[in-house]
Amino acid sequence: MADMHVSLFSAAIAALITAWLGWRCSVLRLSDKIFHGDGGNTLLARRMRAQANFTEYTPIALVLIVLLNLMDINSWALGLSALAFMVGRVLHAIGMDAESTHWARGAGVMLTFSLLLVWAVWAILLGAGLL
Repeated sequence: MADMHVSLFSAAIAALITAWLGWRCSVLRLSDKIFHGDGGNTLLARRMRAQANFTEYTPIALVLIVLLNLMDINSWALGLSALAFMVGRVLHAIGMDAESTHWARGAGVMLTFSLLLVWAVWAILLGAGLL
């Protein structure tokens, strides 16, 4: 059976990031007494969008990580790329706090898209028996 530590750590880190993103929204909601929607608070709207963006991209990333992990491929390469993905998602969220363009958001987006593409190609090549 494949060593699933990379998948396990990836899911755990994703859960921690999810909790952190929710906490950031909750703190702002409580301090500004906003109980529904964004209440016109642009920082809360950006934080909510960062949390939603994380939940949009992370599930497919975790599926690819698990499936690649099951294929018994190089755990170091997969683990480091999974860590880079999570760092990218955190950078994206930090960059979303800025009122204008921020380098962290761009870096997070580039890490996310690049790694999804790498994993997709990796999975296709494995599935086709080319690796």
